[in-house]
Amino acid sequence: MSIDDWFLTGEQRDNPASALPAWCDGNQVRVHVHGAAYFDRLVEVVDAMRDGDQLFFTDWRGDPDQRLRPAGPTVAELLSTAAERGVLVCGLVWRSHLDRLIYSAEQNRNLADEINDDGGQVLLDQRVRRFGSHHQKLVVARHPGRPERDVAFAGGIDLCHSRRDDADHHGDPQPVSMSPRYGDRPPWHDIQLELRGPVVAALDLTFRERWDDPTVLRRGNPVAMLRDRLAGRPSTGRPLPPPSATAPPPPCGPHRVQVLRTYPATPHPYPFAPDGERTIARGYAKAIRRGRRLIYLEDQYMWSAQVAQLFADALRDSPDLHLMVVVPRHPDVDGRLALPPNVVGREYAIDVCRRADPDRVHVFDVENHAGTPVYVHAKACVVDDVWACVGSDNFNRRSWTNDSELSCAVLDDTPDPRAPRDPAGLGDQARVFARDLRLTLMREHLDRAADGSQDHDLLDPTDAVRAAGASADALDAWYAHGRRGPRPPGRLRRHDPAKLSTFTRAWATPPYHLFYDPDGRPRRMRRTATW
Repeated sequence: MSIDDWFLTGEQRDNPASALPAWCDGNQVRVHVHGAAYFDRLVEVVDAMRDGDQLFFTDWRGDPDQRLRPAGPTVAELLSTAAERGVLVCGLVWRSHLDRLIYSAEQNRNLADEINDDGGQVLLDQRVRRFGSHHQKLVVARHPGRPERDVAFAGGIDLCHSRRDDADHHGDPQPVSMSPRYGDRPPWHDIQLELRGPVVAALDLTFRERWDDPTVLRRGNPVAMLRDRLAGRPSTGRPLPPPSATAPPPPCGPHRVQVLRTYPATPHPYPFAPDGERTIARGYAKAIRRGRRLIYLEDQYMWSAQVAQLFADALRDSPDLHLMVVVPRHPDVDGRLALPPNVVGREYAIDVCRRADPDRVHVFDVENHAGTPVYVHAKACVVDDVWACVGSDNFNRRSWTNDSELSCAVLDDTPDPRAPRDPAGLGDQARVFARDLRLTLMREHLDRAADGSQDHDLLDPTDAVRAAGASADALDAWYAHGRRGPRPPGRLRRHDPAKLSTFTRAWATPPYHLFYDPDGRPRRMRRTATW
């Protein structure tokens, strides 16, 4: 397998202002499906840190009272206690839009204040485009003098309410406010990666670049500036120990990892990405074009027609290729004004894909065994059981151009011995990490044994698509016949929401483009429709 066939080269990354390597060899990557598993592991890692260690994190939303285990600690307790025993705790949390717009400004302020009062330093970061956000979800734990213990977590899980769910999908006892269709405790499906090895230094650099940016944190918000001055909140970060003070983590596994990011082009350029960075878009575009048998995708939105066009082009170029997509059944918001702009983008995207070949586009949503829909917040993609990516970005123009995002693509040096060994027929061979990620997710959705003993029809891409479709059809038929008899195994349902009326689509499209899925590319790239 040629790595350059899948990963972006340094030239293709096209951001010489950053010292981030093209990719990192020799890593060990572990997948945590669901917030309960990730939070439990995070507590274990942070509790083991000691005086002089370094803990860096970024987040879109942070709830200080979110319990990471059933009996605690909370997010604030975990991080504050670490700071009190001498761990250098530094965080960058999005300042957020106004609370009355159903955002998290108050929660993020409270998290920052609690940790800062106990010796850490958390900055509220609003260095974004208008209507943009900092959406990266990253934790980096460094151990000077013990680099073999260094670890990072990256993916789609925020340190906040509703995320602590598990495979049973009964929901987090501390829920966020969502559409009532998800019930009082919305079931939540999500993924986070745990990474060890040289890639930890690359993720450390991603944090440092933002932390060291001299641009004013509260740009363009005089009310926030006054409030922060009155509250004594820091306007700049304290100097971090130089990277040279911490030895790089040694190689420890067979996984090559490419760190992919989004930063928009802004009037006040980021020093580390003066023209923005769109390696997430470019990395996905390169991998999608190489797909031949199965692109497996889980995503919160799947909105943008331009992003969907990449899948449509791949389907047209490869007649044996199938696209399997798992999305939420309903948007997270409701209401006559808020709902249609959330729906119109996905309607466009799915139509673009289905026009390529409706028989090879398979879109599902998920429910728990009580029939409550599960909110799919995961952002994961597997191409031909070779290339896999998990991160904070959704498959829309906002995530690929407008907000700060962070994802990790993985290529495993270990070929998978299970047949078919080379499903795409390109000589790349299926890889253990990518195939195991897809199988782990499909086993849960189809109620298959977690140990792999029921994988007989999930290994071959065509068989896997048939198995998912048959399971969803059986469950749909059970509902159609009045739920008579035992509920069929599986949690997938065919995703086929009602179409918007012509009038509703017409008025919902402008706000969708302006507020929900804005374009953060330089004008020359917008004109040429390139990333």
